[in-house]
Amino acid sequence: MAVSTDGTDGTDESSWELDPEDESGAVIAAVGRQLKMWREASGLDRSKFGERMGYGANLIYKIERGARIPRPEFLDKADEVLGAGGKIAAMKEDIQRARYPKKVRDLAKLESQAVEIGSYDNGVVPGLLQTEEYTRALYAVRRPVYSEDETERLVAARLARQDILRQNPAPLLTVVQDEAVLRRPIGGKMVMRRQLEHLLEVGQLRNVEIQVMPTLVEEHAGLAGSLTVMRLRDGTTVGHNEVQLVSRLITEPKEVQILDMRYGMIRAQALTPRASLTFIEKVLGET
Repeated sequence: MAVSTDGTDGTDESSWELDPEDESGAVIAAVGRQLKMWREASGLDRSKFGERMGYGANLIYKIERGARIPRPEFLDKADEVLGAGGKIAAMKEDIQRARYPKKVRDLAKLESQAVEIGSYDNGVVPGLLQTEEYTRALYAVRRPVYSEDETERLVAARLARQDILRQNPAPLLTVVQDEAVLRRPIGGKMVMRRQLEHLLEVGQLRNVEIQVMPTLVEEHAGLAGSLTVMRLRDGTTVGHNEVQLVSRLITEPKEVQILDMRYGMIRAQALTPRASLTFIEKVLGET
């Protein structure tokens, strides 16, 4: 089974623009209204409040009307400037999930409901097994270039998904990696060494099985690309695929069945989990 695993304001806030179709909009709007009430109660107009905050009045306006997601440090500073005694800072919990792109939250929600996750990747290490340095290096080479603020948001979102590996009960995670992924020095030699070491560490977990698909294998059922399949607690199976600008959830039974079948063949063609860890140790020694 498998599922494949984003001016006058004084700062670059483009990555915190709220998706109009995001259901978290009600939460963000409520936080904005509370900020506006505290500001007005303090007798500050948006310009004066923005000066004390270090942000432009335009950004303050957008946050108050729920069009922008306030960052945690913004709420901390607002709490201090408005003398809210921790009441504004406490709203960080309300916006924590809304911080991340909607498609990431949707995928994380599915992963949290899964009893089994299977992932094959022929390009990069799956997000659930990436180190922070490796993740950051991946976003650094994306084109067009991400802003620093957007990169931080995306890195945090990806790392947050890894919490499912520590939940109780944790899902069974099986991963098949092409050998080329292990040898591609994303981020440079030291970043890749740490990533390989991390694979060896998580590969020891009872709920994680990592397999390697050697380049010399003649029959390879995964040549059509990466894929992921997830079995959920309610008994349903879904697929997920992400390529270039498209992130797609696959629920059509016939399509899911094909992905499930292909993933089973990929696992059968790859090295066993034990042999795979030995293989990763060998690659680490050569890196």
